[in-house]
Amino acid sequence: MSHLPARWNAFVVVLALATLVGCQGFSSGKNSQGTTPATLSASLTGLTFNNVTVGQSQTQTETVTNTGGTSATVSQATVAGSGFSISGLSTPLTLASGQSTSFSVTFAPQSADSASGSVMVDSNATNPALSIGLSGSAVTQSQGTLNASAVNVGIVVVGTSGTQTGTLSVTGASVSVSSVTLSGSGSSEFSISGLSFPVTVTPTQPATFTVKFTPGSSGAASASVVFASTAANTPTTASLTATGTPAPVHTVSLSWTASATSGVTSYNIYRALFAGSSCGSYSNVGSTAGSVTEYTDSGLTDGATYCYATTAVDPTGESGHSNIAQAMIPAP
Repeated sequence: MSHLPARWNAFVVVLALATLVGCQGFSSGKNSQGTTPATLSASLTGLTFNNVTVGQSQTQTETVTNTGGTSATVSQATVAGSGFSISGLSTPLTLASGQSTSFSVTFAPQSADSASGSVMVDSNATNPALSIGLSGSAVTQSQGTLNASAVNVGIVVVGTSGTQTGTLSVTGASVSVSSVTLSGSGSSEFSISGLSFPVTVTPTQPATFTVKFTPGSSGAASASVVFASTAANTPTTASLTATGTPAPVHTVSLSWTASATSGVTSYNIYRALFAGSSCGSYSNVGSTAGSVTEYTDSGLTDGATYCYATTAVDPTGESGHSNIAQAMIPAP
């Protein structure tokens, strides 16, 4: 019984040592002030730029946050990789605990190829070189093919004009049409309207234009319409055709019942222009022998309406006007 306290004391000592040894390997991860050190983290661990057209660019935003408990100073940010650049980040920059900063990363390829790179953010944080991976793919700009429809205006009376519609369409990619010109022997008789340059033609949205033909003489006429554009097949040409025809010569054939009076030696034919709702002043346009009761009048104006009357002539004089007939001349 006399040794029991000694053994108890030894057990206590061993227990205390075990407790002490267990505490020697424990660390809280905090500094002497009880806060976690500064650590930088990126909102996106990598940025990917897909199918960017050569000669154009694509931009994405990256955000860096200080997730530690103390401030971090960003000393510089650099970018590596062909076609990549950064903007919007001025250094040196201090980020307090929980504070973030954003900047832009742009990919502007100069050739159709794949590219890789990185953004390196240097600081005094626990991760002094924060790396953000970059990758991109580039494609060559495609060129559309412009198609212009051939236009036949048809038969047009000399001295008048006729119109017909043409169409511009594309296959492949959209095309910007910048101008139009006319060439060929008959180009002076054609004109193009209905387009406001530059005009964009897409695979789903064609454009229309108007061809006007004003013949100066009768016969077939032709020309070419030429469109300049960003298409692969610029300039694009289409044919224009039309035919001029002489203006028709209108005549009015008149006939009447012979006068019942004997001794008629001739008949006089009178014509007046119908205007508004009545006939104007009559003028003598011709005569026939007393045995002839028909007359053809010519030299008339297109689109006009005329009034006709006849009189009978005998040795004693001229009768009054007969009943009135009207004739409408077609418009051109």
